[in-house]
Amino acid sequence: MIAMQYGFTLPADYDMSIIDRRVREKGPLLEGFPNLGFKAYLSARKGEFGSHDNLYAPFYLWQRPEGASDFLCSPGFEALTSAFGWPRVRTWIVWQAEISPDIASARFATRDILQTEAYAPVANIRRTESAEATADVATGAALASVSGFEPTTWTRVRFRLWREIPEIGEHTQAYRVGHLSLARP
Repeated sequence: MIAMQYGFTLPADYDMSIIDRRVREKGPLLEGFPNLGFKAYLSARKGEFGSHDNLYAPFYLWQRPEGASDFLCSPGFEALTSAFGWPRVRTWIVWQAEISPDIASARFATRDILQTEAYAPVANIRRTESAEATADVATGAALASVSGFEPTTWTRVRFRLWREIPEIGEHTQAYRVGHLSLARP
């Protein structure tokens, strides 16, 4: 599995209803996209949940790498980049992904990107991060929980989907979920 996110920082006076409308119109088009686990259409408004900027930043969980590749080569992604520019696309190898059957009720998301300390015991970190991802969904706290690792920059991602907005940490980016596209059963 691969986790993927790109984002666009929009001007402070940007009319975010443009993003809301785009999500309503385009969101359903990705339902059942091959190899998609889910796509969370995410946005944040400047000042909301401590966000410093207006953001549009979808997050994807891909079941297979081919799904990410096919999407990035698709006419839909080409149209997005024509409208907003060519983003930096971050990817992580998924260590653990847990998804509740109630995922469709997600209204909020949080994302933390953590730097891995040089020469840290990565296997131990993986076990801890994976256990936390599993526990978040098993206890009903989160509706989805993804933990991943990116070895070029030695960063980790913790991504969670929530029904209600949780307490936000200082380095956590929180978002509203405008739409959730899911894999077809």
